[in-house]
Amino acid sequence: MRTRAAIVASGVAVCVLALLAVYAVTKQFGEHLRLPLASRTCTVQADGEVVLGADQMANAATIAAIGMQRRMPERAVVVALATAYQESHLRNIAHGDRDSLGLFQQRPSQGWGTPEQVQDPRYAANKFYAALKKVKGWERMRVTDAAQRVQRSAFPEAYEKWADESEVLTRALLGHATGAVACTVSSPPTMRGPAAASAVLESLSLDWGLPRLATATDLTALTVPAGDDRNGWRYAHWLVSHADDHGVKKVRFGNLEWTAEQGSWARVKGDPATEVRAEVFAAA
Repeated sequence: MRTRAAIVASGVAVCVLALLAVYAVTKQFGEHLRLPLASRTCTVQADGEVVLGADQMANAATIAAIGMQRRMPERAVVVALATAYQESHLRNIAHGDRDSLGLFQQRPSQGWGTPEQVQDPRYAANKFYAALKKVKGWERMRVTDAAQRVQRSAFPEAYEKWADESEVLTRALLGHATGAVACTVSSPPTMRGPAAASAVLESLSLDWGLPRLATATDLTALTVPAGDDRNGWRYAHWLVSHADDHGVKKVRFGNLEWTAEQGSWARVKGDPATEVRAEVFAAA
């Protein structure tokens, strides 16, 4: 007859194996298996469609902007987004395999930075691009092969399944499509008024490497010099992507305007396409 201790030990072993199996399936087939539909508040349409939550959209926009700030080819943005899709599903998570953390599941013990640093999306994206740039011939590799040379994952083929979604995001976030990012702000923002206006301009400047931008005199309106259509849509899509975490109420470029109330773009009287105009929620 089996002893009580043996039965308990057997049960524990079964639980451990089950957890390992769940982890393996999640890593192989994607953490989207756990995502509730209600959390998906942003839609991206650019020769394809991607639906994300507000935090995922904001992280994707930062990853794309950092790639351009570093003057990396657009292909690098696709690789970076596919990597973050697989590693964290574009969420800045505070857990992972062993000491892995953040968007790219970078390990402090392996020299990627401190725990605080690798959980900073801007820092994490910079570190990923720096490592990718050192991979000889990465530009000619499949997305999954380039990502694997940086990440050294136990599931080297897993990144490829996110290539199409990452292509769509890259086209939109790098200004190849107009009015392509539409987000719904689901609840009253915590950041509002002058603090929100200053914070969103500072974040935009840091992500894109722009000169520090000044807040407009009415404290809730702001403008971003664009120069051309492509830059204008880069900044406009970035602002909509960060609407939820920065209290953005309206974004306007050319003859299109996005509003948090509608969560979509609508045609308006045309403005010169030389600057992006935005407005944050007024202080409560």
